[in-house]
Amino acid sequence: QVQLVESGGRLVQAGGSLRLSCVASGRTFSGYAMGWFRQAPGKEREFVAACTWNGGTTYADSVKGRFTISRDNAKNTMYLQMNSLKPEDTAVYYCNADLTVRTVVAGSLSDFGSWGQGTQVTVSS
Repeated sequence: QVQLVESGGRLVQAGGSLRLSCVASGRTFSGYAMGWFRQAPGKEREFVAACTWNGGTTYADSVKGRFTISRDNAKNTMYLQMNSLKPEDTAVYYCNADLTVRTVVAGSLSDFGSWGQGTQVTVSS
């Protein structure tokens, strides 16, 4: 398994931008698909974006055109650039990793998958 640590969450005004980071350690990073989920208070965790080990991407409809997922395999780091933030983007954001993008997107990880501990993003109106 890889170990994942998120950072970059904070309070931001609506219309603003943030970049979240997810740093991986423990195993070879480049072979893993990775993704971002979020969980707002009182709601279920939902898929945000995912990328394959070689950079293919997929997004939830709610963030298309506003969020960009990327990764730097040399730095063992994945990013989520969030622009035009809305109050409804307020949530704890989690990164995950697994050997297939299918399980990453589903959020149902194999024994080789991992979740980070989360970072809080709050968007004020």
